[in-house]
Amino acid sequence: MAESTVGSDAQQSALDRFFRITERGSTLGTEIRAGVVTFFAMAYIIILNPLIIGTGEDVNGKVLGIPQVAAATALAAGVMTIAFGLIARYPFGIATGLGINTLVAVTMVSSEGLSWEEAMGLVVLDGFIIVILAVSGFRTAVFQAIPPSIKAAMGVGIGMFIALIGLVDAGFVRRIPDAAGTTVPVTLGMNGSIASWPTVVFVIGLVICGVLVVRNVRGGLFIGIVATTIIAMVVEAITGAGPSFVDGEPVPTGWSLAVPVIPESFGGLPDLSLVGDFSLIGAFSRVGVLAATMLLFTLVLANFFDAMGTMTALGKQADLVDEKGNLPNMKAALVVEGAGAIVGGGASASSNTVYLDSAAGIADGARTGLANVVTGVLFLLAMFLTPLYSIVPIEAAAPVLVVVGALMISQVRDIDFSKFYIALPAFLTIVVMPFTYSIVNGIGVGFVAYVLMATAAGKAKEIHWIMWLISALFLVFFAVDPILNAIG
Repeated sequence: MAESTVGSDAQQSALDRFFRITERGSTLGTEIRAGVVTFFAMAYIIILNPLIIGTGEDVNGKVLGIPQVAAATALAAGVMTIAFGLIARYPFGIATGLGINTLVAVTMVSSEGLSWEEAMGLVVLDGFIIVILAVSGFRTAVFQAIPPSIKAAMGVGIGMFIALIGLVDAGFVRRIPDAAGTTVPVTLGMNGSIASWPTVVFVIGLVICGVLVVRNVRGGLFIGIVATTIIAMVVEAITGAGPSFVDGEPVPTGWSLAVPVIPESFGGLPDLSLVGDFSLIGAFSRVGVLAATMLLFTLVLANFFDAMGTMTALGKQADLVDEKGNLPNMKAALVVEGAGAIVGGGASASSNTVYLDSAAGIADGARTGLANVVTGVLFLLAMFLTPLYSIVPIEAAAPVLVVVGALMISQVRDIDFSKFYIALPAFLTIVVMPFTYSIVNGIGVGFVAYVLMATAAGKAKEIHWIMWLISALFLVFFAVDPILNAIG
């Protein structure tokens, strides 16, 4: 018995030394419990990501599939979260980034006509570029060159964009056909009212998620999705709303994607057939070198400015930053985070990045990478429950997007709207993202506008040279079609 105790103490001491548990004012029990809390705060991505990228057809008619994407999402999140915990040793969970996955699904596959393999290949290349930029220190330099107002506006704009996606996917906001005889592009529900049971379920889910967040329930968003899915199953059993398309014909009152019915099984071996199914150079052959380079540039821009701000915010919350507000070991953390795009693209789960939802575990006491290891192990175990995710309708997941949007828009308080050279670029960054359904458009317009407005205000010397460079690159990006036409 004494030998067992000594062995246990030695093991805990090794864990303590490696993760610096005592040094950071935590305990083994606290890290384990907080790691579980972080998992439940993040677990909704295993349900949501398949609904975003697992249902759409590519140019070849291929659909990734909800069970396959769910398994790949859990695998990538588990691997990267554990890696971040062991290497960076911070309690910041990593999983598929909301916004990037929409960019891949909507812009690259649906709009630009890439296959899923080609789109994921660009994500992998994006990851290699991000890692190189992190290793060189350039990523840190660029982040420091961006004015605080534009950083805040980017967060607000992404929040509005995510919320709009949720409202549209749930049928709460719908497009009005051109033949309807009106210049109004969108409306509330159908003919100005909520006239379908799936949209009613969305409203109920939004109330549930909102209440859980207000009450500070840990894992509230995940609980909200589960509760709303159960309600959706009851509603479907009673009303028989069915799918939104039957024999190729639209049914406006049906469920947008998955129909919430009980699956044949509640668990099983994960389908990991998507792992490794990507093409590094296929996009360049499909759409041309310049167009593919621009899409890659878009991915890099969309990925580039996300993780560092999140890590800084989480570091402050966990009291891990130094006296200058910098997170120690930042370069290693950024390198591992950049590798998340490589792993996510390689698994066909889209780019993985640091999750702000990790704040739930930090609030519960997480201070070290041990919490991340716990979270990552739970993600790996979740792979064996993928059949469950096929019953979750988008109307049950969309409330989370709206809630996340509401949380992100709080950053607007960091923008000084009393100075118009700051206000206009920030405003354009915020509104262009949802209005054009593009994160990168908003960032690009905001950067260019800031350079122009600050120059007009006599502050050209205060603009960092990197801002001039990136703004010039964005001008090229916005003029791609005329440039290609001129070349052709």
